[in-house]
Amino acid sequence: MVFLKSIKIFLFNFLTIIYLFYHPVNSGALQLSNDNIEMTLASNELVVINFYADWCRFSNLLQPIFDEAADKVKEAFPEQGKVVLAKVNCDVESSVAQKFHITKYPTLKVVRNGQTAKKEYRGQRSAEAFVEYVKKQLEDPIKELVSLRDLETLDDKKRIVVGYFDRRDLPEYHIFRRVATNLKEDCHFFAGFGDVVESMHPPGQPIIVFRPDVAVSHENDETYKGNYNNIDDLSKWVQVKCVPLVREITFENAEELTEEGLPFLILFFRPGDTETVKDYKAIIENELLSEKTNVNFLIADGDRFAHPLHHLGKSQSDLPLIAIDSFRHMYLFPDFKDMYIPGRLKTFLADLYSGKLHREFHYGPDEPQNKETETPHLQHVDQKRPTNPPESTFKKLGPSKQRYTILSPRDEL
Repeated sequence: MVFLKSIKIFLFNFLTIIYLFYHPVNSGALQLSNDNIEMTLASNELVVINFYADWCRFSNLLQPIFDEAADKVKEAFPEQGKVVLAKVNCDVESSVAQKFHITKYPTLKVVRNGQTAKKEYRGQRSAEAFVEYVKKQLEDPIKELVSLRDLETLDDKKRIVVGYFDRRDLPEYHIFRRVATNLKEDCHFFAGFGDVVESMHPPGQPIIVFRPDVAVSHENDETYKGNYNNIDDLSKWVQVKCVPLVREITFENAEELTEEGLPFLILFFRPGDTETVKDYKAIIENELLSEKTNVNFLIADGDRFAHPLHHLGKSQSDLPLIAIDSFRHMYLFPDFKDMYIPGRLKTFLADLYSGKLHREFHYGPDEPQNKETETPHLQHVDQKRPTNPPESTFKKLGPSKQRYTILSPRDEL
Protein backbone atom coordinates (compact mmCIF):
# COMPACT_ATOMS: atom_id res chain seq x y z
CA MET A 1 0.00 0.00 0.00
CA VAL A 2 2.79 2.37 0.88
CA PHE A 3 4.44 1.57 -2.44
CA LEU A 4 1.22 2.23 -4.41
CA LYS A 5 0.66 5.46 -2.49
CA SER A 6 4.20 6.57 -3.36
CA ILE A 7 3.58 5.73 -7.02
CA LYS A 8 0.34 7.78 -7.00
CA ILE A 9 2.11 10.75 -5.43
CA PHE A 10 4.92 10.46 -7.98
CA LEU A 11 2.47 10.27 -10.89
CA PHE A 12 0.48 13.20 -9.55
CA ASN A 13 3.59 15.35 -9.22
CA PHE A 14 4.86 14.23 -12.61
CA LEU A 15 1.58 15.03 -14.35
CA THR A 16 1.42 18.40 -12.58
CA ILE A 17 4.88 19.28 -13.88
CA ILE A 18 3.95 18.15 -17.40
CA TYR A 19 0.73 20.19 -17.29
CA LEU A 20 2.50 23.33 -16.11
CA PHE A 21 5.19 22.82 -18.74
CA TYR A 22 2.67 22.69 -21.55
CA HIS A 23 0.17 25.07 -19.93
CA PRO A 24 2.25 27.59 -17.97
CA VAL A 25 0.16 29.90 -15.85
CA ASN A 26 1.93 32.94 -17.29
CA SER A 27 1.67 31.88 -20.92
CA GLY A 28 -0.16 33.86 -23.59
CA ALA A 29 -1.01 37.54 -23.61
CA LEU A 30 -1.19 39.44 -20.34
CA GLN A 31 -4.80 39.90 -19.20
CA LEU A 32 -5.41 43.57 -18.52
CA SER A 33 -8.00 45.05 -16.21
CA ASN A 34 -8.80 48.47 -14.82
CA ASP A 35 -6.48 47.59 -11.91
CA ASN A 36 -3.28 46.84 -13.83
CA ILE A 37 -3.53 48.59 -17.19
CA GLU A 38 -2.06 51.96 -16.16
CA MET A 39 0.98 50.34 -14.53
CA THR A 40 1.50 48.07 -17.55
CA LEU A 41 1.40 50.94 -20.03
CA ALA A 42 3.64 53.17 -17.92
CA SER A 43 6.31 50.53 -17.29
CA ASN A 44 6.79 49.19 -20.84
CA GLU A 45 8.25 50.75 -23.96
CA LEU A 46 5.79 48.94 -26.22
CA VAL A 47 2.41 47.36 -25.45
CA VAL A 48 0.21 45.76 -28.12
CA ILE A 49 -3.35 45.24 -26.82
CA ASN A 50 -5.98 42.88 -28.23
CA PHE A 51 -9.43 44.23 -27.35
CA TYR A 52 -11.85 41.31 -27.73
CA ALA A 53 -15.24 39.95 -26.76
CA ASP A 54 -15.96 36.29 -26.04
CA TRP A 55 -19.12 36.34 -28.17
CA CYS A 56 -17.29 37.72 -31.23
CA ARG A 57 -16.36 35.07 -33.80
CA PHE A 58 -13.38 37.05 -35.12
CA SER A 59 -12.08 37.52 -31.57
CA ASN A 60 -12.21 33.78 -30.98
CA LEU A 61 -10.29 33.14 -34.19
CA LEU A 62 -7.56 35.58 -33.22
CA GLN A 63 -7.21 34.63 -29.55
CA PRO A 64 -4.98 31.53 -29.83
CA ILE A 65 -2.82 33.20 -32.50
CA PHE A 66 -2.29 36.28 -30.35
CA ASP A 67 -1.47 34.16 -27.28
CA GLU A 68 1.08 32.20 -29.29
CA ALA A 69 2.60 35.46 -30.52
CA ALA A 70 2.82 36.72 -26.94
CA ASP A 71 4.86 33.66 -25.93
CA LYS A 72 7.19 34.09 -28.90
CA VAL A 73 7.66 37.79 -28.09
CA LYS A 74 8.52 36.95 -24.47
CA GLU A 75 11.14 34.53 -25.72
CA ALA A 76 12.60 37.03 -28.20
CA PHE A 77 12.53 40.00 -25.80
CA PRO A 78 12.88 38.74 -22.19
CA GLU A 79 14.05 42.11 -20.87
CA GLN A 80 11.65 43.64 -18.35
CA GLY A 81 10.00 46.88 -19.46
CA LYS A 82 10.62 46.31 -23.15
CA VAL A 83 7.44 44.87 -24.69
CA VAL A 84 4.19 43.20 -23.65
CA LEU A 85 1.39 41.67 -25.70
CA ALA A 86 -1.78 42.10 -23.66
CA LYS A 87 -5.51 41.57 -23.99
CA VAL A 88 -8.71 43.12 -22.66
CA ASN A 89 -12.05 41.35 -22.36
CA CYS A 90 -14.32 44.25 -23.27
CA ASP A 91 -17.45 42.65 -21.79
CA VAL A 92 -15.75 42.49 -18.40
CA GLU A 93 -13.67 45.69 -18.68
CA SER A 94 -16.17 47.98 -20.39
CA SER A 95 -14.63 51.15 -18.89
CA VAL A 96 -11.23 50.26 -20.37
CA ALA A 97 -12.85 49.63 -23.77
CA GLN A 98 -14.61 53.00 -23.63
CA LYS A 99 -11.39 54.78 -22.70
CA PHE A 100 -9.75 53.44 -25.87
CA HIS A 101 -12.82 54.19 -28.03
CA ILE A 102 -13.28 50.59 -29.17
CA THR A 103 -15.81 50.38 -32.02
CA LYS A 104 -15.11 46.91 -33.39
CA TYR A 105 -13.85 43.51 -32.28
CA PRO A 106 -11.10 42.57 -32.24
CA THR A 107 -9.19 45.87 -32.17
CA LEU A 108 -5.39 45.83 -31.87
CA LYS A 109 -4.11 49.03 -30.27
CA VAL A 110 -0.43 49.97 -30.05
CA VAL A 111 0.88 51.95 -27.05
CA ARG A 112 4.42 53.36 -27.10
CA ASN A 113 5.88 54.82 -23.91
CA GLY A 114 2.39 55.23 -22.48
CA GLN A 115 0.97 57.00 -25.54
CA THR A 116 -1.56 55.32 -27.80
CA ALA A 117 -0.47 55.32 -31.42
CA LYS A 118 -2.95 56.76 -33.89
CA LYS A 119 -2.45 53.74 -36.14
CA GLU A 120 -3.76 50.38 -35.04
CA TYR A 121 -2.07 47.12 -36.02
CA ARG A 122 -3.49 46.18 -39.42
CA GLY A 123 -0.96 43.65 -40.61
CA GLN A 124 -1.23 39.92 -41.13
CA ARG A 125 -2.78 38.07 -38.22
CA SER A 126 -0.26 35.33 -37.61
CA ALA A 127 2.14 34.71 -34.72
CA GLU A 128 5.13 35.24 -37.01
CA ALA A 129 3.75 38.54 -38.33
CA PHE A 130 3.16 39.86 -34.83
CA VAL A 131 6.72 39.00 -33.81
CA GLU A 132 8.16 40.73 -36.89
CA TYR A 133 6.00 43.76 -36.20
CA VAL A 134 7.30 43.98 -32.62
CA LYS A 135 10.90 43.67 -33.83
CA LYS A 136 10.39 46.53 -36.27
CA GLN A 137 8.69 48.68 -33.63
CA LEU A 138 11.62 48.22 -31.25
CA GLU A 139 14.24 49.24 -33.79
CA ASP A 140 16.09 52.46 -32.95
CA PRO A 141 13.98 55.26 -34.48
CA ILE A 142 16.98 57.60 -34.71
CA LYS A 143 19.74 57.50 -37.31
CA GLU A 144 23.11 58.84 -36.22
CA LEU A 145 24.90 61.58 -38.14
CA VAL A 146 28.43 60.40 -38.87
CA SER A 147 29.45 63.81 -40.21
CA LEU A 148 27.81 67.15 -40.93
CA ARG A 149 27.89 66.24 -44.61
CA ASP A 150 25.07 63.82 -43.82
CA LEU A 151 22.79 66.85 -43.39
CA GLU A 152 23.25 67.68 -47.07
CA THR A 153 21.99 64.28 -48.18
CA LEU A 154 18.78 64.18 -46.11
CA ASP A 155 15.63 63.69 -48.18
CA ASP A 156 14.06 67.14 -48.55
CA LYS A 157 10.72 65.53 -49.40
CA LYS A 158 10.40 64.20 -45.84
CA ARG A 159 9.64 65.93 -42.55
CA ILE A 160 12.81 65.65 -40.45
CA VAL A 161 13.77 66.30 -36.82
CA VAL A 162 17.48 66.59 -35.99
CA GLY A 163 18.95 66.63 -32.48
CA TYR A 164 22.46 67.81 -31.59
CA PHE A 165 23.84 66.46 -28.28
CA ASP A 166 27.12 66.21 -26.37
CA ARG A 167 26.56 62.54 -25.48
CA ARG A 168 24.08 59.72 -25.74
CA ASP A 169 23.73 59.27 -21.97
CA LEU A 170 22.12 62.69 -21.42
CA PRO A 171 18.54 62.76 -20.09
CA GLU A 172 17.63 65.19 -22.88
CA TYR A 173 18.60 62.58 -25.47
CA HIS A 174 16.61 59.90 -23.62
CA ILE A 175 13.52 62.12 -23.86
CA PHE A 176 14.25 62.88 -27.51
CA ARG A 177 14.45 59.15 -28.26
CA ARG A 178 11.11 58.47 -26.55
CA VAL A 179 9.44 61.19 -28.61
CA ALA A 180 11.03 59.79 -31.78
CA THR A 181 9.73 56.32 -30.93
CA ASN A 182 6.18 57.65 -30.63
CA LEU A 183 6.29 59.71 -33.82
CA LYS A 184 8.64 57.77 -36.08
CA GLU A 185 5.85 57.08 -38.56
CA ASP A 186 5.29 60.79 -39.08
CA CYS A 187 8.86 62.14 -39.19
CA HIS A 188 12.41 60.96 -39.84
CA PHE A 189 14.67 61.45 -36.80
CA PHE A 190 18.42 62.03 -36.77
CA ALA A 191 20.94 62.83 -34.05
CA GLY A 192 24.59 63.84 -33.85
CA PHE A 193 26.95 63.62 -30.89
CA GLY A 194 30.18 65.10 -29.57
CA ASP A 195 32.81 66.51 -31.89
CA VAL A 196 30.78 65.68 -35.00
CA VAL A 197 28.16 68.34 -34.22
CA GLU A 198 29.92 70.65 -31.76
CA SER A 199 29.60 73.56 -34.19
CA MET A 200 25.81 73.13 -34.31
CA HIS A 201 25.02 73.86 -30.65
CA PRO A 202 26.48 75.64 -27.61
CA PRO A 203 28.53 73.45 -25.23
CA GLY A 204 26.30 71.70 -22.72
CA GLN A 205 23.12 72.85 -24.48
CA PRO A 206 21.41 70.40 -26.86
CA ILE A 207 19.53 71.75 -29.87
CA ILE A 208 16.57 70.14 -31.67
CA VAL A 209 15.57 71.40 -35.11
CA PHE A 210 12.59 70.65 -37.34
CA ARG A 211 13.19 70.63 -41.09
CA PRO A 212 9.94 70.74 -43.12
CA ASP A 213 9.11 68.94 -46.34
CA VAL A 214 10.26 71.55 -48.86
CA ALA A 215 8.15 69.94 -51.59
CA VAL A 216 4.94 71.08 -49.88
CA SER A 217 6.02 73.81 -47.47
CA HIS A 218 7.45 77.32 -47.73
CA GLU A 219 8.64 77.24 -44.11
CA ASN A 220 12.25 77.39 -42.94
CA ASP A 221 13.93 75.19 -40.35
CA GLU A 222 12.62 75.83 -36.84
CA THR A 223 14.43 75.33 -33.53
CA TYR A 224 12.63 73.98 -30.48
CA LYS A 225 12.59 76.64 -27.75
CA GLY A 226 10.82 74.73 -24.98
CA ASN A 227 11.99 72.64 -22.03
CA TYR A 228 14.31 69.85 -23.21
CA ASN A 229 13.66 67.90 -20.02
CA ASN A 230 9.87 67.90 -20.38
CA ILE A 231 8.67 65.06 -22.59
CA ASP A 232 5.13 66.44 -22.85
CA ASP A 233 6.33 69.84 -24.12
CA LEU A 234 8.72 68.34 -26.65
CA SER A 235 6.19 65.74 -27.77
CA LYS A 236 3.51 68.37 -28.42
CA TRP A 237 5.93 70.52 -30.42
CA VAL A 238 7.17 67.63 -32.56
CA GLN A 239 3.64 66.36 -33.11
CA VAL A 240 2.45 69.73 -34.39
CA LYS A 241 5.40 69.81 -36.79
CA CYS A 242 5.33 66.17 -37.91
CA VAL A 243 1.62 65.42 -38.15
CA PRO A 244 0.41 67.61 -41.02
CA LEU A 245 -2.90 69.43 -40.93
CA VAL A 246 -3.47 68.23 -44.49
CA ARG A 247 -2.79 64.55 -45.17
CA GLU A 248 -2.75 62.50 -48.36
CA ILE A 249 -5.31 59.73 -48.51
CA THR A 250 -4.16 56.44 -50.03
CA PHE A 251 -5.67 52.99 -50.28
CA GLU A 252 -3.30 51.99 -47.46
CA ASN A 253 -4.48 54.58 -44.91
CA ALA A 254 -8.09 55.11 -46.04
CA GLU A 255 -9.49 52.70 -43.45
CA GLU A 256 -7.90 54.43 -40.47
CA LEU A 257 -8.86 57.88 -41.79
CA THR A 258 -12.44 56.72 -42.26
CA GLU A 259 -12.52 55.32 -38.74
CA GLU A 260 -11.76 58.76 -37.31
CA GLY A 261 -15.38 59.53 -38.18
CA LEU A 262 -14.82 63.08 -39.48
CA PRO A 263 -16.06 64.21 -42.91
CA PHE A 264 -13.42 64.64 -45.60
CA LEU A 265 -12.60 67.88 -47.40
CA ILE A 266 -10.57 66.56 -50.33
CA LEU A 267 -8.48 68.17 -53.02
CA PHE A 268 -8.27 65.83 -56.00
CA PHE A 269 -5.08 66.86 -57.77
CA ARG A 270 -3.29 65.94 -60.97
CA PRO A 271 -0.07 63.98 -60.24
CA GLY A 272 2.87 66.35 -60.38
CA ASP A 273 0.78 69.45 -59.67
CA THR A 274 2.72 70.45 -56.56
CA GLU A 275 1.80 74.15 -56.80
CA THR A 276 -1.93 73.47 -56.39
CA VAL A 277 -1.21 71.19 -53.43
CA LYS A 278 0.93 73.92 -51.81
CA ASP A 279 -1.78 76.54 -52.33
CA TYR A 280 -4.49 74.27 -50.90
CA LYS A 281 -2.42 73.51 -47.79
CA ALA A 282 -1.62 77.19 -47.27
CA ILE A 283 -5.29 78.15 -47.48
CA ILE A 284 -6.28 75.41 -45.02
CA GLU A 285 -3.59 76.54 -42.56
CA ASN A 286 -4.48 80.22 -42.87
CA GLU A 287 -8.29 80.01 -42.94
CA LEU A 288 -9.48 76.67 -41.57
CA LEU A 289 -7.18 75.78 -38.70
CA SER A 290 -10.09 76.14 -36.27
CA GLU A 291 -11.96 73.37 -38.12
CA LYS A 292 -9.32 70.67 -37.65
CA THR A 293 -11.38 68.88 -34.98
CA ASN A 294 -14.47 68.86 -37.20
CA VAL A 295 -13.12 67.69 -40.55
CA ASN A 296 -10.21 65.80 -42.08
CA PHE A 297 -8.33 67.89 -44.64
CA LEU A 298 -7.02 65.59 -47.37
CA ILE A 299 -5.43 65.50 -50.79
CA ALA A 300 -5.97 62.63 -53.20
CA ASP A 301 -4.17 61.56 -56.36
CA GLY A 302 -6.80 62.03 -59.05
CA ASP A 303 -5.46 59.13 -61.09
CA ARG A 304 -5.47 56.65 -58.20
CA PHE A 305 -8.89 57.83 -57.02
CA ALA A 306 -10.56 58.05 -60.39
CA HIS A 307 -13.65 56.20 -59.15
CA PRO A 308 -14.83 58.97 -56.78
CA LEU A 309 -14.34 61.46 -59.63
CA HIS A 310 -16.54 59.40 -61.93
CA HIS A 311 -19.05 59.16 -59.09
CA LEU A 312 -19.15 62.97 -59.13
CA GLY A 313 -19.57 63.03 -62.89
CA LYS A 314 -15.99 64.18 -63.40
CA SER A 315 -12.78 62.76 -64.89
CA GLN A 316 -9.04 63.36 -64.61
CA SER A 317 -9.33 66.08 -67.26
CA ASP A 318 -11.39 68.14 -64.78
CA LEU A 319 -8.63 68.22 -62.16
CA PRO A 320 -8.00 69.89 -59.83
CA LEU A 321 -11.28 69.91 -57.94
CA ILE A 322 -12.49 69.90 -54.33
CA ALA A 323 -15.25 67.86 -52.73
CA ILE A 324 -16.68 66.92 -49.35
CA ASP A 325 -17.41 63.30 -48.46
CA SER A 326 -19.74 63.25 -45.45
CA PHE A 327 -19.86 59.42 -45.39
CA ARG A 328 -23.47 59.76 -46.53
CA HIS A 329 -23.04 61.78 -49.70
CA MET A 330 -20.40 63.58 -51.75
CA TYR A 331 -20.67 67.30 -52.52
CA LEU A 332 -18.65 69.11 -55.17
CA PHE A 333 -17.17 72.55 -54.54
CA PRO A 334 -18.72 74.88 -57.17
CA ASP A 335 -15.57 76.19 -58.83
CA PHE A 336 -12.03 75.21 -57.88
CA LYS A 337 -10.72 78.74 -58.60
CA ASP A 338 -13.02 80.07 -55.85
CA MET A 339 -10.72 78.35 -53.36
CA TYR A 340 -8.54 81.44 -53.64
CA ILE A 341 -11.37 83.77 -52.57
CA PRO A 342 -11.04 84.25 -48.80
CA GLY A 343 -13.84 82.58 -46.86
CA ARG A 344 -15.25 80.44 -49.68
CA LEU A 345 -13.98 77.11 -48.36
CA LYS A 346 -15.09 78.03 -44.84
CA THR A 347 -18.57 78.80 -46.18
CA PHE A 348 -18.60 75.47 -48.01
CA LEU A 349 -17.92 73.67 -44.72
CA ALA A 350 -20.49 75.79 -42.88
CA ASP A 351 -23.08 74.77 -45.47
CA LEU A 352 -22.25 71.13 -44.75
CA TYR A 353 -22.68 71.57 -40.99
CA SER A 354 -25.99 73.43 -41.36
CA GLY A 355 -27.41 70.84 -43.75
CA LYS A 356 -27.63 73.37 -46.58
CA LEU A 357 -25.63 71.24 -49.03
CA HIS A 358 -27.94 68.27 -48.52
CA ARG A 359 -31.07 70.45 -48.62
CA GLU A 360 -30.10 72.20 -51.83
CA PHE A 361 -29.51 68.93 -53.62
CA HIS A 362 -33.08 67.92 -52.88
CA TYR A 363 -34.93 71.21 -53.17
CA GLY A 364 -32.73 73.54 -55.19
CA PRO A 365 -30.81 76.64 -54.07
CA ASP A 366 -32.00 78.49 -50.99
CA GLU A 367 -33.34 81.97 -51.60
CA PRO A 368 -30.53 84.38 -50.65
CA GLN A 369 -31.43 86.75 -47.81
CA ASN A 370 -29.19 89.41 -49.30
CA LYS A 371 -28.44 89.24 -53.00
CA GLU A 372 -25.32 91.39 -52.55
CA THR A 373 -23.76 88.69 -50.35
CA GLU A 374 -25.01 85.73 -52.36
CA THR A 375 -22.39 83.03 -52.86
CA PRO A 376 -22.35 80.47 -55.68
CA HIS A 377 -24.39 77.38 -54.89
CA LEU A 378 -23.28 73.82 -55.19
CA GLN A 379 -22.49 72.83 -58.74
CA HIS A 380 -24.72 70.22 -60.36
CA VAL A 381 -22.75 67.02 -60.70
CA ASP A 382 -24.16 66.22 -64.15
CA GLN A 383 -25.26 69.78 -65.00
CA LYS A 384 -28.84 68.77 -64.04
CA ARG A 385 -30.45 68.91 -60.62
CA PRO A 386 -30.12 65.34 -59.32
CA THR A 387 -32.84 63.77 -57.22
CA ASN A 388 -30.24 62.76 -54.65
CA PRO A 389 -26.58 63.70 -54.08
CA PRO A 390 -24.04 61.00 -54.96
CA GLU A 391 -23.51 58.49 -52.19
CA SER A 392 -20.22 58.44 -50.31
CA THR A 393 -17.51 56.32 -51.91
CA PHE A 394 -14.91 56.62 -49.16
CA LYS A 395 -17.13 55.01 -46.54
CA LYS A 396 -16.69 51.82 -48.54
CA LEU A 397 -12.99 51.94 -47.63
CA GLY A 398 -13.81 51.63 -43.92
CA PRO A 399 -13.32 48.50 -41.76
CA SER A 400 -13.89 45.23 -43.57
CA LYS A 401 -16.91 43.34 -42.33
CA GLN A 402 -14.96 40.15 -42.97
CA ARG A 403 -12.32 41.07 -40.38
CA TYR A 404 -14.30 42.63 -37.59
CA THR A 405 -17.46 42.49 -35.58
CA ILE A 406 -18.64 46.07 -35.75
CA LEU A 407 -20.18 47.18 -32.48
CA SER A 408 -23.92 46.91 -32.80
CA PRO A 409 -26.03 45.04 -30.23
CA ARG A 410 -23.97 41.88 -30.46
CA ASP A 411 -24.90 41.27 -34.07
CA GLU A 412 -22.21 39.49 -36.04
CA LEU A 413 -21.80 41.13 -39.44
